[in-house]
Order: sequence, then C-alpha cells, then structure tokens
Amino acid sequence: MDYHLADLSCDILIGIVNEHLRLTCVDQQALFYDLDISPEQLEKKLSDGGFIYDSVSNQYREIK
Repeated sequence: MDYHLADLSCDILIGIVNEHLRLTCVDQQALFYDLDISPEQLEKKLSDGGFIYDSVSNQYREIK
C-alpha cells in the first residue's frame, strides 16, 4: 500500500478495514496480516474513534 494506515482518519480507516473483513479476511488476525498493521495500533486508532471489533459479524461496529 502506498499510504500508512495509521496516518488515515478513523472515518477512512473504518471503511478500509470493514471492506477487507467483508471481502478477503475470515477474521481479525487475517486482517492484521493482510493490512500489515500491528493489532495494538489498529485497535487503539479504531477504539479512539468509537469502534470495537464484533467477532460474530466479523466487522468493526460503533461502541454503544
């Protein structure tokens, strides 16, 4: 990828992440590998933006 995922806004990042989960990644671990980003870095960025991983739907959802 020509950009650094950690530098993207959370609004853009959530779209990329959920698209990868929907189309190419069977779970969260596959996502980390596919996007070549550390789990801690991605989780922090999305958590700070109000999102949490839901393993049942294999998507990041808004924290309620």
